Amino acid sequence: MHLFGEDIGKALAWGERFKIALGAARGLAYLHHECLEWVIHCDVKPENILLTRNLDPKISDFGLAKLAGRKAIGDGVQLSHMRGTTGYMAPEWALSLPVDAKVDVYSFGIVLLEILIGSRISDQTTNGDRLEMCQIMQALKRMVATGEVMSLLDSRLDGQFNPWQAMEMVKLSLACMQERSNRPTMDDICKALTACDDEDEHPAYFR
Repeated sequence: MHLFGEDIGKALAWGERFKIALGAARGLAYLHHECLEWVIHCDVKPENILLTRNLDPKISDFGLAKLAGRKAIGDGVQLSHMRGTTGYMAPEWALSLPVDAKVDVYSFGIVLLEILIGSRISDQTTNGDRLEMCQIMQALKRMVATGEVMSLLDSRLDGQFNPWQAMEMVKLSLACMQERSNRPTMDDICKALTACDDEDEHPAYFR
């Protein structure tokens, strides 16, 4: 995969990662807010974000998706069974609660964090023990408080990144993983990422 490959020479540059994050956010925002029949994807993960030759992201694999009316997608829909992939599923799935578009927001937050660190969240460990999500969230909160994000980023970036964009992505990822009522919408996320879009495409970020 483009994101998780171990080949340093083929690691995604910072500008490419931000482009993918923003494009995927726009795709999900379209599904949630602009389609005539609003869609909850239910399985947002890196494997379901395909890239063109120009690294333009395309949301794919709608096998688990749920069509919902414009009222239902906000109020929640009851599904007969859990949908999604372990590691990317919002907590409300396990609680058998009615789900809404915020399940995709949670999953996008995980993907956003993985874009930053270049590896799966489910593989993160400390002293050989796998980190729980609450531990990861506490670490993100500390980074936001201190303004220090360098230690979080994929080492293959070799320090070539946009600090403003990186911190905004950390904040958004953390917001996406909050309790459902506190999560932003995909439209909110798009606006936040667009606000810090670096249209100059600095060569240090794109290589």
